[in-house]
Amino acid sequence: MTAPANVTAIERSTSRPWEQWVRRLDELGAAELDHRDIAPHVQRELDSLGVANAGWWAQSVTVAYEQHIGRRVPGQQSDGTFSAAASRTVDGSPDDALAAWTALVGGRTRLAGRDLAGDPTTSTTPKWRYWRCALDDGTRVEVTIGESGPGRSRIAVAHNRLPSPDSADDVKAFWKDLLAEL
Repeated sequence: MTAPANVTAIERSTSRPWEQWVRRLDELGAAELDHRDIAPHVQRELDSLGVANAGWWAQSVTVAYEQHIGRRVPGQQSDGTFSAAASRTVDGSPDDALAAWTALVGGRTRLAGRDLAGDPTTSTTPKWRYWRCALDDGTRVEVTIGESGPGRSRIAVAHNRLPSPDSADDVKAFWKDLLAEL
C-alpha cells in the first residue's frame, strides 16, 4: 500500500507547519473544491513564498490535504483510480534500456494478468524514452526511461487507472518481478 503524504517533507520544503496549511486551505474552502481547483491556489502561494519547484510542491500539498480531509486514500488519484509504480536502474544508455525493455515484453499479449488492447507505442525526446500500452480492462501502462548517471538508465513503470489499492499492490509486485528480469 502507498504511504500517506509526507507532511514533514512539505513542512520542511515550504517552511510552513502542516496545521497552517490545513487552516489556510480550510479558509479557502478547499474541502468543496476539486484537486485541479485547489493546486493553482497553493502554487500561487508557494510562488509568492519563493519555494523552489512550487508546482511540484503544490501537488504534494493538495494531495496531502485531500488525504487529511478523507477525500482520498494514499495512492489514490484525483479521478478515484489508483496507480502502481516500480523502477529499476540498469547499465546502458536510454536507447539501450528501451531496447532491453522492448525485448523483454515484445511478443507478449498479456501483462499483469490483462490482455493488451492494441499494439504498444514508443516515442523519444532528446532526454527521455517512452513505451506505452493500453490493457483490456481500461488500465494503461507507461514506461519512462531516462539517464540516471554515466552509462546508467532508470526504467520506471507506471500502471494507471487501477480500481483499488489491492489491485495496485498486485500489479506492483508483477512489475517489480518483470523488471528484475532485465
